[in-house]
Amino acid sequence: MNKKIKCVLLVDDDEPTNFINEIILKRTGLVEKIVPVQSGMAALEYINKAGGSDYPRPELIFLDINMPGISGWDFLEEYKKLPQHLKAKNVIVMLTTSLNPDDDAKAKTYQEISEYRSKPLTYEKITEIIEKHFAD
Repeated sequence: MNKKIKCVLLVDDDEPTNFINEIILKRTGLVEKIVPVQSGMAALEYINKAGGSDYPRPELIFLDINMPGISGWDFLEEYKKLPQHLKAKNVIVMLTTSLNPDDDAKAKTYQEISEYRSKPLTYEKITEIIEKHFAD
């Protein structure tokens, strides 16, 4: 695969998880910029100001469900309200440790969610997701 993703947004309140996911994403060589944030609110703020070279618009978002303040579900409700030009070409992968089947079922009700995956994020999962959603 030749295409590189311009920007990946990691949304997880757990800093070590973001750090590990960032390392794995870098190892793929398929991502130009990785932006880790530790809250749904920080993710929404980033998306709202994205668009230039300093803040490239994320093409792929990895979203945790359980976060303090704004959960992944709350993020999605706010994300749906954003103008279309801020959401264009985003692939959202809900990445979670939740074993609750209700979460999986709920994720299927959101057209914004491209995939629902369990943690940990691995090299194989990343390459699968990129090949599926960003094929040349």
